[in-house]
Amino acid sequence: MRFGAQLVNYFCEWDATLATIRAVQNGRWDSLWWSDHFLPPVGRRDLEGGGALEGWSLLTAAAAITERLRLGLLVTGNTYRNPALLAKMAATIDQVSHGRLVLGIGAAWFKREHEAYGWDFPSLKERCDRLEEALDVIKLLFTEGNGGTANYRGKYYRLDNCPLSPPCAQSPHVPILVGGNGEKRTLKTCAKYADICNIDFNNPGGVDVFKHKIEVLERHCEAIGRDPAEIEKTMLIPLRLEDDEAKAAQLRQRRGDWVLYGPPAYVIDQIGGYIDAGCEEMMFSAVPTKPEHFERIDADVLSAFG
Repeated sequence: MRFGAQLVNYFCEWDATLATIRAVQNGRWDSLWWSDHFLPPVGRRDLEGGGALEGWSLLTAAAAITERLRLGLLVTGNTYRNPALLAKMAATIDQVSHGRLVLGIGAAWFKREHEAYGWDFPSLKERCDRLEEALDVIKLLFTEGNGGTANYRGKYYRLDNCPLSPPCAQSPHVPILVGGNGEKRTLKTCAKYADICNIDFNNPGGVDVFKHKIEVLERHCEAIGRDPAEIEKTMLIPLRLEDDEAKAAQLRQRRGDWVLYGPPAYVIDQIGGYIDAGCEEMMFSAVPTKPEHFERIDADVLSAFG
């Protein structure tokens, strides 16, 4: 079992982020992640000015100052960047990190963010269509554009003899992670394009939900003739260590009984259920970007798994 730390981009400054990156690098963690938001995604306009560090800029900095951690966003919003530009960014950071980047991508969901920055916010169907077409473009650049040029003409995106040079450091290319829980489109897209599936339990979840989502993914793989074992199964879930069990129970009741809120022994037991369900990497979210939080999780939770 591998563990990833998702640092919070918002309500924090670079100096605290840097100190936390160093704490994660020095611990048992396997990977380091951020989200892709330009406003704090809390649904309250009075908190919009709380600040948000840009995710791909953070990845670039982390690539230069870390040595072993895999790096990525959970997940890049496809509507925010042209996919050819995104492929170029990914290949560059993969070079900087000597092959440690994961390209996490999803359809995007935060309407207010689009409004604030003047970006179109298409229908859910169009966002899903755009995601599939974007992944066509990215895959072409990662393969045909790697040492050659790629051409593409779709409904939303085009390539005209477009190279990807220098190429990804990883072979055959940067792994692609598709994030999201939608059973009709997102998991179908994941089956077609992804090297890694990430189920987001910032949404309602639990072990049974995880099992169900993976079964849906496997059915989509079967429909297109793909071996589901080719896709790594991962998940993102909120974590908060709280030693007072009564307080932890109240927090879970308020937030949702699937979240990992409780003493270390409780959290360890819950993680065991996901391991049994086939989870290969678990990323923790909603942990404040302070070194001491990640150091304690490392000492009290990750240590139980070797």
